[in-house]
Amino acid sequence: MSKPVLQIENLNKTYMLGKRPVNALTNLNLQVNQGEFIAIMGPSGSGKTTLLNVIGCIDKPTSGKVQLDGIDVGQMPENQLYKIRRDKMGFVFQTFNLLPYLNARENVELPMEGKVKSKAERKKRASELLNVVGLSGRENHRPQRLSAGEQQRVAIARALANNPAFILADEPTGNLDSQNKQEIIKLLATLNLTQGTTIIMVTHDNQAANHTERMLLLKDGKIVKEKEGLHLAKKQSKCPHCGAAIKMTDETCLTCKKSLFSTDELFSS
Repeated sequence: MSKPVLQIENLNKTYMLGKRPVNALTNLNLQVNQGEFIAIMGPSGSGKTTLLNVIGCIDKPTSGKVQLDGIDVGQMPENQLYKIRRDKMGFVFQTFNLLPYLNARENVELPMEGKVKSKAERKKRASELLNVVGLSGRENHRPQRLSAGEQQRVAIARALANNPAFILADEPTGNLDSQNKQEIIKLLATLNLTQGTTIIMVTHDNQAANHTERMLLLKDGKIVKEKEGLHLAKKQSKCPHCGAAIKMTDETCLTCKKSLFSTDELFSS
């Protein structure tokens, strides 16, 4: 059985609105195991952003336990949290957050500074990661010379730089057109299948969420519903459409001829 990389127990987060307490998260429990690809969904005001901030060690819980890769980070001081953020998680943002004056390879190298001492080693790993995300030959391009989809690929490579326990993706398809959205979800699914990358994705997009293996619905600061996604069927080596046996490397089911990553129905507007 896979070990948990994220374990949250009885999490509460309360903010003060003037003199009135506002409960953003209430007795929330969540476990994410190594190698999972999950989506956290919910309407505005459901607590998604607060949960994202707590998992990302940007905000601290009012009460409850938060363990990342076996480390209790709930009350850890800031001078230790930055190392947790650097070493234990990789971030992917809706707006990419690439530095415009650095090229693609240099953006990927950035998180490794302070951890990987050798410049040559950082450069080699960054180039390898850009190849993994399909950007071989584009490593010297600055963000303004890359498409939105290519910029998000650079951001994903950057998130992988320090071999994190998991990737925390905040609306990774939110700024992409339908074609690039499919490609980014396909890339994340492939990384999960082939490299065992654990991915926690927060999204409003039902279509993108359905291509994970587990979807969690957040409402009023609690997880109220859980549903299996299409990706789980592929990890179990069966077609999510017809149930026929498939290989992890297949892109199309040989039996029903449907895509194993996306369908017109799921990605229609």
